[in-house]
Amino acid sequence: MFSKLSMIFTIPELRNKIILTFVLLAVYRLGFQIPLPFIDQDQLKAFVDKAAGGGNDVSRVMTMISLFSATDIGMCTIFGLGIMPYISASIIFQLLGTVYPPLEKLQKEGEAGRKKINEYTRYATVFICLGQSMFWMTQLASGNNMLGSDSSLILAEYNQPYNAWFTILVGTVTMTAGTILLMWIGEQIDEYGVGNGVSLLIMSGILARMPQAAQSLFAPALQKGFKIGSDSGIEKFLILGALFIAVVVGVILITQAQRRIPVQSAKHVRGTRVFGGQRHSLPLKLNQSGVMPIIFASSLLLFPLFLFQQLERFFPTFTPIKIISDAFSNHGLVYNLCYIALIYFFCYFWTAISFNPKDMANNLKDYGSFIPGYRPGGRTAAYLEQVMVRITYVGAAFLALVAIIPTIVAGSLNIDFLVASFYGGTGLLICVSVALDLVQKIDSHLIMRNYPGLLEADNPQ
Repeated sequence: MFSKLSMIFTIPELRNKIILTFVLLAVYRLGFQIPLPFIDQDQLKAFVDKAAGGGNDVSRVMTMISLFSATDIGMCTIFGLGIMPYISASIIFQLLGTVYPPLEKLQKEGEAGRKKINEYTRYATVFICLGQSMFWMTQLASGNNMLGSDSSLILAEYNQPYNAWFTILVGTVTMTAGTILLMWIGEQIDEYGVGNGVSLLIMSGILARMPQAAQSLFAPALQKGFKIGSDSGIEKFLILGALFIAVVVGVILITQAQRRIPVQSAKHVRGTRVFGGQRHSLPLKLNQSGVMPIIFASSLLLFPLFLFQQLERFFPTFTPIKIISDAFSNHGLVYNLCYIALIYFFCYFWTAISFNPKDMANNLKDYGSFIPGYRPGGRTAAYLEQVMVRITYVGAAFLALVAIIPTIVAGSLNIDFLVASFYGGTGLLICVSVALDLVQKIDSHLIMRNYPGLLEADNPQ
């Protein structure tokens, strides 16, 4: 393994790509530590810790935002919004592409259409950033905000009547520029680095918060001892360890799993020689959509959580709003059912836009190949679509199971939701999936240059 890792850095092009990726991720982590100077960071952290310690819906929302947006909402930094606005804009345009004919036409124009849609996505990201950062700065500047503070969290010298609006404006522009820089970093990694830029940003944010989660998990046990039956009992850590291994193994198996469809090549006679007639397989991934359905579903569910929480503050006596807000709070049954439904929807949606059975059937027909037992063309396309629907159902079921594991673990083992998110469910799924994708892309560079891949077993001499 060490020889294979050292072999990576002997290829100049691949070495430069990896170094550039690490440098850009380092820039992200550096900007993550630069706070906005006019925010009382100590007071903000105190209120965030208080909200997180309460185990309420505010803490759950902040945990989900921190998990999926590559940021820490407890620190108001230049990258305070993270990459979430860009993900939200991508969701909007991908959904519009299925119902809005001009966008659908752009999607079919190939590389030129994709660049145009990316341009629109960037513009939408700017508007979303302006709205979110303005809302967040206004909340920090006002008393009785959603964090429970009865005073402004902006330093007094920056919150005078004559310059308070200017402080909010500067904070809004700064946080917007930070997210745009993150979007640019992600695109540079896509084009000149290794791996998916946005996914790597999210993974690096998760990995950076894992030591904090581990500390909160083991600190009570180190103070009170590993007593069986207590909150820090050894059985709890054994269950978490087994769950960690099970999720890692399951993610690897599902990510690597394929449905191989046999394909027969037609024979071609050229003079006295016969070509083709070989039998091979068409691999269809069980989890075609990867980790994106969970990210999309979690992103969309943040909106009703925030919306009904704010409506409940303004209309505390209106019973229907309170019922809906309570149903979504604490990740209850209604939240999990909506979560599972959205995961299934985005699994099928992502598969539908990334896998076109008609195009694949036409390609097989053009190359003189066919699936035994099915006529080339429409029958082959219908068969491929039927197979993809079935295997996507299994892949979506696995993603839904992994997504609700943190809620089950946090409730049954009475541990912090932050710990459950990182070590037993979605955070772990993202890290393993992105790591596998990164290894596969490095493998493609190695195999292209006739080197053995990282995932290939060494041939015995």
